[in-house]
Amino acid sequence: MTAQWAEVVRSVAKTERLLVALDFDGTMAPLGDEPMAVRALPETAAAVARLAELPDTTVAFVSGRQLADLRVIAAHDDRSPIWLTGSHGVEHWRPAAVAQPVPDQAAAGEEVSAAALVEEAQRSVEGIDGAWVEPKAYGFALHTRLASPDDGARARSGVDAMVAERAPEWRRRTGKDIAEYTWRHEGKDAGVARLRDETAATAVLFAGDDVTDEDALRSLREGDLGVRVGDGETAASVRVSGPLELAELLTALADARAS
Repeated sequence: MTAQWAEVVRSVAKTERLLVALDFDGTMAPLGDEPMAVRALPETAAAVARLAELPDTTVAFVSGRQLADLRVIAAHDDRSPIWLTGSHGVEHWRPAAVAQPVPDQAAAGEEVSAAALVEEAQRSVEGIDGAWVEPKAYGFALHTRLASPDDGARARSGVDAMVAERAPEWRRRTGKDIAEYTWRHEGKDAGVARLRDETAATAVLFAGDDVTDEDALRSLREGDLGVRVGDGETAASVRVSGPLELAELLTALADARAS
């Protein structure tokens, strides 16, 4: 695998202003049964730290996590140089030297509707072992990682039907043992596009491991580099086996860019 990505990594490293945009769960860190216990591997964290120190290089995490939770799992504080995009491209955080984006104001009616749907979704999965609903900034997520295949399918079917009836305009996303329902329709492609514009990047490397990352991977341009972490159909030009191999790739990128 190293031989397949070594040359393209050296090529993207030569760009004038580089944006390195990374999903977190399954990319910086292995997936975990307890979502808030997930942390980056030491190897991926070290590679990201090296890249963030290089001139004309911006590193960003682009996640489906709501921003508050992303900051916890990424051990991210206000001194960090890492840019953040959460909630699939809706929420944003920038380092102190960069102007902070003005938060979008949610419509009161949408907030009320979302709260009611979260409560109904929670009721619909009561009694289904291993299935649970997580309220999020712009909707909710149904987790089935700890459920049996049959119970997971039953939970998804019930919640799908409820949302289709009560909020057919909401966006539904599926991932690894998760289904997300949001009244905002932005995707990670929008998040990466905004980061590209704000940083005036001349090339982008984006890496992700799941279906929701494919929006961003499909949006990449000539001269960019898309990396799929793990299995699955992908628009990426490069695939790595998991977070550890991604750490090797990012370290090679840092070496090439520093030289």
